Amino acid sequence: MNDLISTRVTADHLRGALEVEPTDRGVRPHRLPAWARDQLGDPQLLMAESQPSGVRLVFRTTATRVELEAVPTKRTYPGAPPRPDGVYEMVVDGRLHGSGSIAAGDEIVIDMIAGTSETHAGEPGRIVFPDVPPGEKDVAIWLPHDETTELVALHTDARVDVPAPSTRRTWLHHGSSISHGSNATEPTGTWPVVAATSAGVDLVNLGFGGSALLDPAVARVIRDTPADLISLKLGINLVNTDLMRRRALVAGVHGFLDTIRDGHPATPLLVVSPVLCPMHEETPGPSAFDPESLADGRLAFRAVGDPAEVALGKLTLQVVRGVLADVVDARNVTDPHLSYLDGRELYGEPDAAELPLPDRLHPDPETHRVMGRRFADLAFGREGAFSVL
Repeated sequence: MNDLISTRVTADHLRGALEVEPTDRGVRPHRLPAWARDQLGDPQLLMAESQPSGVRLVFRTTATRVELEAVPTKRTYPGAPPRPDGVYEMVVDGRLHGSGSIAAGDEIVIDMIAGTSETHAGEPGRIVFPDVPPGEKDVAIWLPHDETTELVALHTDARVDVPAPSTRRTWLHHGSSISHGSNATEPTGTWPVVAATSAGVDLVNLGFGGSALLDPAVARVIRDTPADLISLKLGINLVNTDLMRRRALVAGVHGFLDTIRDGHPATPLLVVSPVLCPMHEETPGPSAFDPESLADGRLAFRAVGDPAEVALGKLTLQVVRGVLADVVDARNVTDPHLSYLDGRELYGEPDAAELPLPDRLHPDPETHRVMGRRFADLAFGREGAFSVL
């Protein structure tokens, strides 16, 4: 349609992003500010934080046709099955209206065996949402949780306005790839979004695939970000990267919490231990790609650590849970607003029998929704750390 109004996307239209980077084609939402990206510099973390999990484009309009022009970045893994295109979901006045994908965009080819990557530039594409309900309404377009996206413009058949500031509580959550949304099929289906939607709070999702590693810079970002509620889901990446031993974990968790408390001295803060992951319950890291699965055209992981080294301080999920519970218990003497939740209450042994982890590490879409509903009940319910009662 030639009579559409074009509106450049700006930071005022975005929620859940901590920084918005201008580009030659539009803007790129980031979940970490530039100073933290420069300081950390790890390619895995930089890729993960640029994927807008929990980020949504929000506006108020009477438009009945909305087109979003964007440049997604597609990831290709040689030897692995093709990845599905990222999903954009439109929510109108709190109700899902439609979803779709953009086939165009840039491509990054990642060779997991060689540890190399190569980027190819592409063109912008559009996703069209026709037949949007008439009348003035609040619209949110949730961006793909696992696909880096540059936003070019909105094209609508009526004016687009920035909505009024939200009056809801802000929940900031930090975690690993499960919190990021690995294996979820749509952005509103990741467990943090399911929980936030159920609880009626505004989400800032700092779940970074492969990168919940107690980085001091991430703690400072959390310290400096306005939030009414904070949760930290820690452990699995510390095990599957084989990053540290038990002694360093104790000090690292205390230091991470100390930094956050410098900016949020009395904010409800919930430490969540890892969900059940059978391959790492008693076997330490690192994790590795399973070559047999790649040969079969699928992706799966395996634990390659030696259980005998647990006595020397190597981490398993069982060890991590004990450390996290002990740290919270010790700090509760002076910090009554700090709480602990065993991640196996979100996904435990009965769930593993009914809903096994398809790649041995990440939950499937149904499990994400189960975890989100359980977290909403456990954290935001009457007896939860985030209860308003």
